[in-house]
Amino acid sequence: MSSIKQHFNNVTLLITHYNRSKSLERLLETFAATNCSFHDIVVSDDGSKQEHINYINSLKGKYSFSLITTPKNGGLGNNINKGQDAVQTEYTLYVQEDFIPLDGFALNFKNGLSILINDKTADIVRFYAYFKYPDLIPFKDGFSQMIYKPRSLNLDKITMYSDHPHLRRKNFLDKFGRYAEGKDPEKTEYDTMVSFIKRGGKAYFYNDFKSIFEQINTSSEPSTMQRGSLRDSENPVIQTAVLCYRFLKFNYFYFFKAKGL
Repeated sequence: MSSIKQHFNNVTLLITHYNRSKSLERLLETFAATNCSFHDIVVSDDGSKQEHINYINSLKGKYSFSLITTPKNGGLGNNINKGQDAVQTEYTLYVQEDFIPLDGFALNFKNGLSILINDKTADIVRFYAYFKYPDLIPFKDGFSQMIYKPRSLNLDKITMYSDHPHLRRKNFLDKFGRYAEGKDPEKTEYDTMVSFIKRGGKAYFYNDFKSIFEQINTSSEPSTMQRGSLRDSENPVIQTAVLCYRFLKFNYFYFFKAKGL
């Protein structure tokens, strides 16, 4: 980790959490080792069990953060919304509790923040992904601008936005709408993806996207995200059917609903 201390007074680290307090502790500990500090760290909890809340409160003596709680589980959308509402700074670094920053974080985060500061038309800078975004224009410092091509058959084009670690402006909810509440996490993320494209979002993507953050799920605190089984199927017939369904669904939402048809 970096030996040079850097403070980002215009950035709040927003962490969403649910029943994985040990993972949260690991994330806070690893961030401390980066020698990077922020104006504030906001931990938004989604109605975790009391033993997790107690453990999180016990961490306050070692790590400085604000804890936002709710009496019952409201889903990912509600958790992000109330966490973002608590942010006071111009920029938000959003990270879920099952990630950790790697050795490349400090320099690349500084460069990513510089992009948002200098490009007033940009909305987010993405630091992690499961796969490379299909259409990129090289920019600088290892970053590329993400381009949306409406006629492309590659449906990965809709992932201009993702819930993976990213830096964004405080006005994100004002521009793209609040996260959908009362839906499962995948649908909430999908709605935000579509809104980001429909409302002309501009994003940058770090090319070496596995070198800044790592996602870690342990047997004691496994992922709480359950992906759809059909979408993950390796059956070629099912894969083709899902691809056709996603293509028609997305183009309906984007080309018809977006145009008010």
